[in-house]
Amino acid sequence: MKLNTKTRYGLRAIIEIAMNSSEHGVLQKDIAKTQNISNKYLDQIIAELKSADLIVNTGGKKSGYRLNGDPKKITAYTIFKAFNSSLQLIDCMSSNECCKTKMCAAQSFWCGLNDHIVSYLQSKTLYDLVQEQSKIQKNNDLVMFYI
Repeated sequence: MKLNTKTRYGLRAIIEIAMNSSEHGVLQKDIAKTQNISNKYLDQIIAELKSADLIVNTGGKKSGYRLNGDPKKITAYTIFKAFNSSLQLIDCMSSNECCKTKMCAAQSFWCGLNDHIVSYLQSKTLYDLVQEQSKIQKNNDLVMFYI
């Protein structure tokens, strides 16, 4: 299983927005620069995050983006769903038509694994991810080099 680039970059972008949110929001060009995402590609990602009602534009010219909700209530799965209709590790999870049998042990295994992944995504909030990113940045700031 490999998540698509929009999902991965979308998660990074919304973490950036959550960490730097102010009344003026975070400018798209700043997100693009900090996260090393092309502005053109970020346009698509921002559009999907807005469409999912996860972020809003603060309004006016040269305005930025801010969260449209409490980061403690926005789960990683909610963010995932902004870019994907559902999480299905294998095709026959949605219908038995692609399987040679109606149900098999392998399908049951994949369905169970899929449920674990969804549960994990639902258990992590944007707040949790922001806290983790803050720790990482704090640790990187503490690293000093002497010559």
